[in-house]
Amino acid sequence: MKTKTLKKNKINVVTLGCAKNIFDSEIMMSQLQANNYEVEHESQKEDAAIVIINTCGFIDNAKQESIDTIIQFVEAKEAGEVEQVYVTGCLSERYMDDLRKEIPDVDDYFGTKDLPRLLKVLRADYKKELVGERLLTTPVHYAYFKIAEGCDRPCSFCAIPLMRGKHVSTPMEELVKQAKKLVANGTKEILLIAQDLTFYGLDLYKKRMLAQLLEELAAIEGLEWIRLHYAYPAGFPMDVIDVMKKHDNICNYLDMPLQHGSTKVLKDMRRGITREKTTELIQNIRKEIPGIAIRTTLIAGYPGESEEDFQEMMEWVAEMRFERLGIFAYSHEENTHAHNFEDDVPFEVKQARTEAVMELQSGISHELNQAKIGKQYRVLFDRVEGGYFVGRTEFDSPDVDNEVLVQVAENNHLRIGDFANVIVTGADHYDLYADLVS
Repeated sequence: MKTKTLKKNKINVVTLGCAKNIFDSEIMMSQLQANNYEVEHESQKEDAAIVIINTCGFIDNAKQESIDTIIQFVEAKEAGEVEQVYVTGCLSERYMDDLRKEIPDVDDYFGTKDLPRLLKVLRADYKKELVGERLLTTPVHYAYFKIAEGCDRPCSFCAIPLMRGKHVSTPMEELVKQAKKLVANGTKEILLIAQDLTFYGLDLYKKRMLAQLLEELAAIEGLEWIRLHYAYPAGFPMDVIDVMKKHDNICNYLDMPLQHGSTKVLKDMRRGITREKTTELIQNIRKEIPGIAIRTTLIAGYPGESEEDFQEMMEWVAEMRFERLGIFAYSHEENTHAHNFEDDVPFEVKQARTEAVMELQSGISHELNQAKIGKQYRVLFDRVEGGYFVGRTEFDSPDVDNEVLVQVAENNHLRIGDFANVIVTGADHYDLYADLVS
């Protein structure tokens, strides 16, 4: 029985997973809005007749969250709280036939490249003149900025090529045009994302062109911060570091998922690099840009990972002292190369190993943060929460990294989206406390 009045022309878009999914949802929302739909992202009003769920299918936890969300909205549909439920994104791309059988009450399923078909089902037109246009779900002062889709890397554990296909770069002139439009609308920071930034341009220009793209973006007046996410270590193009050194508006920050600290496991993962080469690369980058923040992600519990392999990773994390680090328990993904091997590390051991790495990293982060007390930083403020203005330095990305907290007071005139200089007065494991520089 319907319990509320639903807006027939309103769509609630729910996004799960990574920043690349956020970007895709923003593109979809722009197209829907141009077709006279009222569109909201993860609306709390619960008055939309239509819900579109943009799913993640990366690892077990993400897949389960996507399935739970689909079921939640199907139940809402059965209760008359929404009228139509559509599912798109990575999980739907990868498991569409299974999902149709298991959750048939979803009105339709779409893959990662099915936006035109989704729009057609909603009796909307795909407007080619809007390619690149987005309805931002982030605060206007920062935006995720996808420069390529898909991946050509052979990593044994990864299902992304199954869901996103081969690497396809967006032409440079289109990216520059998109960035200029974002800046004109108030965006101060863009976060470059792709499955692998370092492959940018190989398909279009027959050579790696990330450095040249950064030169073009850095020249855009009003673009204050450019941040690099998801660079692959094997064959890393050091000309990117040269460009980073040259431009003040390219953040001294690099997100480089390294996956493991054991050469044996890296070989099994088909990463194309050894621990020794990885260490040398990180040392060279730090030598060229002293103080750079390197964010990495690791995997614990890959098939065949022995206690010795894990201890080698622990020793390596202690040696490298990464500024930012996250770790996942290995997820045994169908149709990947690693799925041919026995998933022989027990779940409890995977969890214990991820917790051990994070405990080690927490201590490293605390020490690094303590060293920042008394120092001055430029901070971009994202929100107000719990009596504090909450912001980030150039060494921190939204949602995943450290934050800077400045107490709300009558004599500070901060606004969300402002930059301000602060002096760090205190620090814990993952947050800095600061006062404005008067």
